[in-house]
Amino acid sequence: MQDRSLQYPDYIFEASWEVCNKVGGIYTVLSTKANSLQKKNKDHLFFIGPDIWTDEPNPWFIEDNTLFQDWLSYSKNSQNLDIRIGRWNIPGEPIVFLVKFDKFLSKKNDIYTKMWLDFGVDSIDSYGDYDESCMFAYATAIVIESFYRFYHLEPFNVIAHFNEWMLGVGALYIKKYVPKIATMFTTHATSIGRSIAGNNLPLYKNIHSYNGDQMARQLNMVAKHSIEKKTAQNVDCFTTVSDITAQESTQLLQRQPDVVTPNGFEKDFIPKGNANKKARIKARSILINVAEKLVGHSIEKDALLIATSGRYEYKNKGIDVFIDAVNMLRKDYKVDKDVVAFVMVPGWINGPRKDLQEILHNNVDVNNTSLTNPFVTHELHDRRNDMVMNQIQYLGFTNSSNEKVKIIFIPSYLNGSDGIFNVPYYDLLIGLDVSVFPSYYEPWGYTPHESVAFSVPTITTTLAGFGLWAKKKQTEEKIENESVKIITRDDSNYSEVTKEIALTLLDFSMKSVEQIQLIRIQAKELADKADWAHFIEYYYKAYDKALHNSFIRLSHPYTL
Repeated sequence: MQDRSLQYPDYIFEASWEVCNKVGGIYTVLSTKANSLQKKNKDHLFFIGPDIWTDEPNPWFIEDNTLFQDWLSYSKNSQNLDIRIGRWNIPGEPIVFLVKFDKFLSKKNDIYTKMWLDFGVDSIDSYGDYDESCMFAYATAIVIESFYRFYHLEPFNVIAHFNEWMLGVGALYIKKYVPKIATMFTTHATSIGRSIAGNNLPLYKNIHSYNGDQMARQLNMVAKHSIEKKTAQNVDCFTTVSDITAQESTQLLQRQPDVVTPNGFEKDFIPKGNANKKARIKARSILINVAEKLVGHSIEKDALLIATSGRYEYKNKGIDVFIDAVNMLRKDYKVDKDVVAFVMVPGWINGPRKDLQEILHNNVDVNNTSLTNPFVTHELHDRRNDMVMNQIQYLGFTNSSNEKVKIIFIPSYLNGSDGIFNVPYYDLLIGLDVSVFPSYYEPWGYTPHESVAFSVPTITTTLAGFGLWAKKKQTEEKIENESVKIITRDDSNYSEVTKEIALTLLDFSMKSVEQIQLIRIQAKELADKADWAHFIEYYYKAYDKALHNSFIRLSHPYTL
């Protein structure tokens, strides 16, 4: 019996808190995937995000008042919806609906009651960002329903795709009130799994003994876990981003994902040829110049520049391992060249350091600079309780001229206007020699993925989805690829991981220019196998699964 041909949706609505709102890795997922979907769906693809930029213009949103004027007027005048329509300022420029949701906050108790009665979602002990997230999700569902009914989309295959627990209420609303729309839900990291790991509990060796509901009560996060679990169990297609998170979801959410949809990358904006070389030279110049001005002495132009980056989750992202590995390199191994290690992790800042700004602006000779605290580029609100700063100081780093290994904390979002570097993250990433992401909890791992896409070799772990994918790829194709060092990590081998990273960095510091160039070529070759041209096919399978299951659900409404 031959497989049936895949069904594909005529219309796709995809909602996330990170649409036109660059917060974390999901922004990269959506913004790079969009180009592939736009080519196939054209303007039948709609992204929905929160309209939360009030103090300044949203740099990722291009408003277009000519789009869907009739519906926009109707939704405002007849339904009192507050929507802005435009295009997302990314490759493909897909249509975006930005939605205000504040007015629904006054109705939250009624909405939560309905969610409890209809689906058993327990919102009683909610706190923090739960209310805002759920009301945005609710508003998103109302917008989808309004558009669907206004333009009479009933004859068409329509999918509503919701990302992360924050959008769960929207998925459940659509299932109940617009059942002809096929629903899809993606968890990029389970809220309870992230919490278990973040609370220093051994996630992996005990995964099969954990009960998600019990752990949610223990860790005081019942509401987030409840909405995520009930959404996963009720949508037409449930997906996650890696095999490691699929295992986690099966155990903690009690639903096995229908499809694993690994995160691809859009390489079209990566500089090529001479432009790449020029971008790398410029990035290195910026990084070394800031480092020199901060530490107050010259740094070798061929210094080994290394970095870790991502969300400020000290243990989960392996920031602790990175700092300790750099310290081991400093104390235990003889390094023949300068090494500058950057911790590019957004923290709680109060703007750029004025003293460093002034030195950079006036291009003061490094021999005439002497800054206190030569470890951090921006002012921290609470430096005394900052985990990165405390560990740097505890280990005795000096960043003095008589030490080859320096470490610098960059606690600002690198969005091009941080006041010190003033270029986006990618424009600095390309200048690195090695990146290090020794994550303990990393469902996918866009940071190492991005790194190899920019031809920067990376170190990651077997607890990262990307790391597992790369290891599997290397095994399947029987290839020698030094661009991704995948270190085995578990609940109890912290010291071994730290030492292996330090030794790997030492090895990189001794490689010739020719060896490094070969490894950089290998990085690009591996990254090419993980771009959206290959990975978008997994979404096609997920869409087919959602449409197929919705057909079964509608055909047998009382048995599902």
